[in-house]
Amino acid sequence: MFYGYRDPSVRLTGRWDVRSEACAITTNPGAYFEIAWKGSILELVFDTEHDRYPYPHLLIQTDGGAIQETPLDSRLRVFAPEGEHVCKVVYKSSTEAWSRWRLPIHNALALCGYSAAECGTLPADNRKTIEFVGDSITEGVLVDVDYAKAPACDIDEHNRPFQDDATATYAWLTAEMLDLRPYICGFGAVGLTRPGKGRVPAAPISYPYNYEGSPITHSCDIVVLNHGANDRIHTEDEYIAKYGEMLKILRKHNPNAVLISLSAFCGAFHTRLGNFIAEYNAENGENVHFIDSTGWVPVEPLHPLRPGHRIIAEHLAAEIKKILGE
Repeated sequence: MFYGYRDPSVRLTGRWDVRSEACAITTNPGAYFEIAWKGSILELVFDTEHDRYPYPHLLIQTDGGAIQETPLDSRLRVFAPEGEHVCKVVYKSSTEAWSRWRLPIHNALALCGYSAAECGTLPADNRKTIEFVGDSITEGVLVDVDYAKAPACDIDEHNRPFQDDATATYAWLTAEMLDLRPYICGFGAVGLTRPGKGRVPAAPISYPYNYEGSPITHSCDIVVLNHGANDRIHTEDEYIAKYGEMLKILRKHNPNAVLISLSAFCGAFHTRLGNFIAEYNAENGENVHFIDSTGWVPVEPLHPLRPGHRIIAEHLAAEIKKILGE
């Protein structure tokens, strides 16, 4: 029997466009869905009409067991012993240069639903949510820079689904360490002052949307803002002006959230930013928390590898625990 993505046996986490009856759409690696199903065969159904090679990669896990990586296809089957199961599917990675902002989107994950003998019942997930707003580092670009370069491929972007992994990032790992549900908003080359790859506009313009014409509907409990690495082509004054604008946008969409300003891992603007956050709080009656990440990891490579992301997550999780009084 076929069950659409809106069935109670399906749960979406992350930045998803759910306006369509046909499918839920995300363009953000790190978004995921869970399905409770009964039987021995689960068939996942996706709309891949506009996707192009190299296709996004997914991570599929059944009943909390081993995780399998696979390219996206219109139909993917999961086999398990007869019984009731929960399948978790994470949008792991894609190609950041492909269009993901204006239709047609070429690297979206569009979940239509699934087929199984019967639907199951999902266990409750009442964890608080945390959103990470950043750039390619937050997205997980080049965490495995030397991994499985595509055969006979001289186009570097075609290697990215193999080399990138949202679940290896400081964002995903920090959420795991704090037992929070992650929302990841990372776009390659995007800054507060500049647009990025995939036709994505600057962060103050892009944040309120899943993609052009698709406004977000979620509001998170904690929001971590990490921008600065891509803003170094602009002056400190230009950066700070946009930072203040971005904080107001984050507060508008997350009225009750704990807001955290995390300085760029490369050290850009960190002193000025720390001073600005104190001034911003005083002038606006806010309580934005500033975390200076200077020295956590080396400034090169710009995109940390897996061990670097884990080091960042360990530092960040400890700081957030202090903020939350844990």
